[in-house]
Amino acid sequence: MLLPWLLVLELVLHAGCFICGIICAASLTVTQGQFAGQCILYSSVWYNMSTQVIGLQGSSSQSLCYFVSAISLCVAIYCFSLILYWTYSSCLDNQAKRTSLWSSMSLGACSIISFFLLVSGCILRIGRDRLCLSIVHSVPTVTSCQGAENETWVSPYNGRQFYSSLQSAEKSVWVNLFFWVLIVIIVSVQRCQGSEVMPGGTNTNWASSETEPFFHRPSRPQ
Repeated sequence: MLLPWLLVLELVLHAGCFICGIICAASLTVTQGQFAGQCILYSSVWYNMSTQVIGLQGSSSQSLCYFVSAISLCVAIYCFSLILYWTYSSCLDNQAKRTSLWSSMSLGACSIISFFLLVSGCILRIGRDRLCLSIVHSVPTVTSCQGAENETWVSPYNGRQFYSSLQSAEKSVWVNLFFWVLIVIIVSVQRCQGSEVMPGGTNTNWASSETEPFFHRPSRPQ
């Protein structure tokens, strides 16, 4: 059976959130792999004039990058689970329901997820800016952070596309957050409608008087 269009739109947004979560986690993982597992957010660099190589002078705790990656992965798993559930439920008759209680719980989950995504986005933005500021001030041959991708980094670091990866991770988090704001609006609309959502758009909160026939058949005398 078909799902209500609002729920279909919500699932499409969940699919977008899933993709954004995977992109963010993958981008951070690749960046850490290029820098021997270190988290380069909030890091500072040094530059050797004679050899013209860049190195990390100090790096933040690895748990900082793990935190952002874990949030993105958890959001992706949550969205994937919801998509599977509603897809499976749509194939069954009258098996899936979204009551007002479930809508309230969904809104609570959306609020928590949005908060952690906001924190992750701020960590990525401020951490990347702090790194770029150190690069521009320490490397005289570089005028922008992206230009450091073409410079030679001390072994075993590989700075190729580190800025692009961090930028992709940050953009995916902000897009993810925007999708969740839309999901909050959609769930709120469904909750305000005061009806249980079932496959096929069935409204289960009809009053009994609405389901009764307009004309009652008179009872037969005994």
